[in-house]
Amino acid sequence: MLYKEIHIGELIKNKVEEIEVTIRHIAEVFKIPENAVLEMFEKPELSTGELLKWSKLLRYDFFRVYSQHLILYTPQYPNPVKKNEKSKSMKFRKNIYSDELIEFVLELVKTGKKTKQEIVDDYRIPKTTLYKWITKHQVVSDLE
Repeated sequence: MLYKEIHIGELIKNKVEEIEVTIRHIAEVFKIPENAVLEMFEKPELSTGELLKWSKLLRYDFFRVYSQHLILYTPQYPNPVKKNEKSKSMKFRKNIYSDELIEFVLELVKTGKKTKQEIVDDYRIPKTTLYKWITKHQVVSDLE
């Protein structure tokens, strides 16, 4: 899965087909016409309420797709809060890597689509973390 361009409607449609849920059942659960369900598959974005309903119905965390996008594509900035000041807003932590993300990165290494250094540079994954994943999963690049 590519996390850079997210078309949530397509992802939901793929999951519906994968677990073989009927459009009629979805329409009944959402209390909308069947054609409205089909229209949702065409939308690149959905409201959080709709996405939450889909996540519950299909038993898949679609919000994680966006979290993985943030982990991979949000630049890290220095903390603007001074050491003595405490931030009143929530802090975004980028140290949570899902199994899907780890598989995605290891597949890039294995197929040779990106070098280890490119992964470290492009996705800001610490080099030690990447090498631990490679060791743990015994990934050998096709180009090595």
